[in-house]
Amino acid sequence: MRVLEGKSVFSGIAIGKVSIYQKADASVKRIHVEDSESEIARVNEAKEKAVAQLGALYDKAVQEVGEAGAAIFEVHQMMLDDDDYLDSIYNIIRTENVNAEYAVATTGDNFSSMFAQMDDDYMRARAADIKDISDRLVRVLSGCGDGGLESDEPVIVAAEDLAPSETVQMDKSKVLAFVTRKGSSNSHTAILARTMNIPALINIEYDDDVNGVMAIVDGKAGKLIIEPDEETLSTYREMKEEELRQRAMLKELKGKPTETKSGRSLHLYANIGSTGDVANVLANDAEGIGLFRSEFIYLEKEDYPTEEEQFQIYKTVAQNMAGKKVIIRTLDIGADKQIDYFQMAHEENPAMGYRAIRICLDRPEVFKTQLRALFRASMFGSISIMYPMIISVNEVRQIKEIVAEVKKELTEQGVPFRDDVEQGVMIETPAAVMISDLLAKEVDFFSIGTNDLTQYTLAIDRQNAKLDNIYDSHHEAVLRMIKMVVDNAHKEGIWAGICGELGADTTLTERFVEMGLDELSVSPTFVLPVRKVIRDMD
Repeated sequence: MRVLEGKSVFSGIAIGKVSIYQKADASVKRIHVEDSESEIARVNEAKEKAVAQLGALYDKAVQEVGEAGAAIFEVHQMMLDDDDYLDSIYNIIRTENVNAEYAVATTGDNFSSMFAQMDDDYMRARAADIKDISDRLVRVLSGCGDGGLESDEPVIVAAEDLAPSETVQMDKSKVLAFVTRKGSSNSHTAILARTMNIPALINIEYDDDVNGVMAIVDGKAGKLIIEPDEETLSTYREMKEEELRQRAMLKELKGKPTETKSGRSLHLYANIGSTGDVANVLANDAEGIGLFRSEFIYLEKEDYPTEEEQFQIYKTVAQNMAGKKVIIRTLDIGADKQIDYFQMAHEENPAMGYRAIRICLDRPEVFKTQLRALFRASMFGSISIMYPMIISVNEVRQIKEIVAEVKKELTEQGVPFRDDVEQGVMIETPAAVMISDLLAKEVDFFSIGTNDLTQYTLAIDRQNAKLDNIYDSHHEAVLRMIKMVVDNAHKEGIWAGICGELGADTTLTERFVEMGLDELSVSPTFVLPVRKVIRDMD
């Protein structure tokens, strides 16, 4: 038994034989030609065929992964019509008197290399797209097929890397998991794999002798277990059975409304910490994202994330959610989430110290960078913005002033954004609860952060294990506060929800519905259990 470790881009268990993906063989030779214009005509004809192929792939992908996941094929169509790309091909044919295949392959290599050397992560990732469209064009010109799987049974697909077009063309009934030597968690292939709900690992250095060998993909641990022994196989089969039971429940409840038998409904959203979690949101049929913890973008960096880096992340999430609501919480660090490059002084009681919105208002340059990225990304989906750790109306008004500055700057720079972005606050402190009637006049919604609200209300540090026996999230004081917030929200015509862990507590679901909560946002895996409880209510 051998265990290879890599990086997971989507969780899950797969057990089966490994099949190494056979790339299409479209070898390119340099051939001297006399009639350059005929070769250019061949390029144009092949381009039209390639665009048509990509259109068919787009239609197929829409059915399997939705419009957001399929969008890459529209991008590839546009790339094939790019003037710079085509001019380079035409120029090589005319100046060097060479065949179309060689000119396309050379242009693809040149452009791909150029993009790969760029500083911006997003632009570097486009190198693979250039290579993909060039390979497609060469295959059309040379009459080669698209390659594919050589297996009659479901297999673990192993490859050096996989282009989006290769991934979506596969017969999904034959794919148990993806394993690649290369790739990144931000590549289109990774996004498609997550969206298709197929376990996937990248950066796995497997040997070619694994072809046809029994293996296990552990998508949670990021491991490829080759030739597992019987004990390991038995353990993972049990894990797989549990996974299948969960999927059966998903199939039963997916697409059904989150409403009681009497017709009382509420929105059921999911909490995430990164773009990689979006697939779980979609797989568990959440109506949207009720909490995107943006601080993880900062926690994963060694320096302040740039506006462009943040924009690409928010944009990706918004696009993948395809019009469903995405509520993004602004930077919420401090307390148990410390970041070295912020250079914050040591505090005796950080939970009640310099954190969340207090940092943002004290460091407006950091806050404005994030807000610019958020408003720019609002053009690509249904983004809402949520501000954490609010204790006063004055804080909300300070936020509004900074938001107005950001909008003014974007307008003057000609940068598009949506002016009607919904903005709300988290209710996490007793102070916010007690003035929720005043806060409701200033914002579009409330999201109750029950984790902090419980610790502040009960004066119990939730990180202190010695106090676990008296930490009571069901405390009547906390529940009454939730009811007060909901009532004050509704009096001003705004909605109120819960995004803390308490929202997933199914022993309280019925009471939350009775309180009149409009929304619950929970971990993706809790969406279906909560929906079941609500649908079973009278």
